[in-house]
Amino acid sequence: MDHRTRIERLLGGDGVKRNIARSQMIEEGVDSGEAMVSACGALATWTPTESTGRSPKDTLIVERPESRGSIDWTSPNNIPVDPETFDMVMSDALDLLEKSPRIYATDRLLGADPAYALPVHTVTDWALTALFTDNMFRPWDGELLSGSVFADQPFHLVVVPYHKLDPKRYEGRLRIDPRLDHTSTMMVGMDMDRRLGVVFGSAYGGSVKKLMFTVMNYLLPEEGILPLHCSANEGGNGDSALLLGLSGTGKTTLSADPSRALLGDDEHGWSDNGISNFENGCYAKLIDLSAEKEPEIHNACFHEEDYRSHGAIVENAMVYPWGEFDLYDDRFTPNSRGSYPLRYLSNIKESSRAGHPKTILFLTADANGVIPPVSRLSRQQAMLWFLMGYTSKLAGTETGITEPVTVFSRFFGEPFMPRNPDVYATMLGERMEKHGTSVYLINTGWTGGPYGQGSRIDLPLTRAMVNAALSGRLEAVEYRSDPVFKVQVPTSCPGIEDASILTPERTWDDPAACRARAERLAGEFAEHFEKAYGDKDIPEEIARECPGR
Repeated sequence: MDHRTRIERLLGGDGVKRNIARSQMIEEGVDSGEAMVSACGALATWTPTESTGRSPKDTLIVERPESRGSIDWTSPNNIPVDPETFDMVMSDALDLLEKSPRIYATDRLLGADPAYALPVHTVTDWALTALFTDNMFRPWDGELLSGSVFADQPFHLVVVPYHKLDPKRYEGRLRIDPRLDHTSTMMVGMDMDRRLGVVFGSAYGGSVKKLMFTVMNYLLPEEGILPLHCSANEGGNGDSALLLGLSGTGKTTLSADPSRALLGDDEHGWSDNGISNFENGCYAKLIDLSAEKEPEIHNACFHEEDYRSHGAIVENAMVYPWGEFDLYDDRFTPNSRGSYPLRYLSNIKESSRAGHPKTILFLTADANGVIPPVSRLSRQQAMLWFLMGYTSKLAGTETGITEPVTVFSRFFGEPFMPRNPDVYATMLGERMEKHGTSVYLINTGWTGGPYGQGSRIDLPLTRAMVNAALSGRLEAVEYRSDPVFKVQVPTSCPGIEDASILTPERTWDDPAACRARAERLAGEFAEHFEKAYGDKDIPEEIARECPGR
């Protein structure tokens, strides 16, 4: 019997709790010991240590002849698994569910645009997983779904977060986990061709979220839709903007603008109809979150409400016996998370849809202190920086890191973008040209020297540059070409009194040291480009915009 038939038979059985009320999901999660009720009413839960974040080496894509040529298997994040092994894991998961006294199922959608809403049927033995899909995925709407290209192509997701695979059964099929000193007991697996996914042994909520994001990022380009790892907002005049950036670059902070309505904070698609959010919720990092600096996110997670209607899931944060959280305590993990519906934020656009973006911001946190705080990118430069996805990983973020480490993550989300890189880059360039979209590079990192010597660019200054870009006022100023990074740097910026900050060399005590540091970083760009794209037939007009080449 095939997996889909088994899933449907399972869902038709007695006792399956399918699309139960949100309050019932919450109550059952608490009553079964999956979570405790905090003082404010949010649910507090903790996972095993191996589930405090994603496990990229256990995240696998089935390699089949039908899709083999569409996936970039040279990317370290696209790890193949053979169909037989995937089928074994899926069968083991379904065996467990068939014996489970509790089965939860949710029918939800991904994609606010009815033209490409993807139906997602999740089956699990964990009430909190069902609640997570209720927080994060969009409500079922049969009428909306009827016009989707995926109306009759649903995706089935099976999640057994607290069970482990038998390492002896999978010896030689799955990797050796050095932490365990034997075969891995976890899989986050995707079969793109059969529209099936399984999460086995990972209790991290992000495993569910990012599996489905990866699926969307694979499916949508085939339908002419560009998926993006970005936040999106809209101004009062209907002008939408996208903000792309890796963790620590300020994407969430800068997209939370009281003068602009938020569409979403993480996953969007750009189609012929404009921009739309995939999700219906947020999965925010909570470490060091304060009510003063991030009032919207803090209130979404920690407002006071009866727990039966609250439903925010606070994952792996320190909580005291009396139910109060300490978000500055990272002894368990610095990756504590909060899952909550978008409606818990005050300034959102309920439809989660907008027109074609007028402006795109690429965010980087350059710890070298050499990239200008704001610069304009041509279409070719935008495609190059989109391919590179540059930022810095700071000292202290991982054991053994004492100097800033250069990080390149293609499309600002490499682990979740499985197709060949030219697909996403070409689609971005075509849309920029068609819709006259301006792209700016915003450096939220260091000025006056590298990390440890200079200082982080003040947030009010960054906001002033962002506002100048979004308002169109940066279009009217003069620009110069940066000799190392080749980007176009404004000689002045509305809202910035001292224009010297726009030129990194002018902020360093030793301009020669700044130039040397910039050349060193440019060399890292060139080295990475050759390694990642040297055999990818990237057009020369894009390749020559790479620093160091």
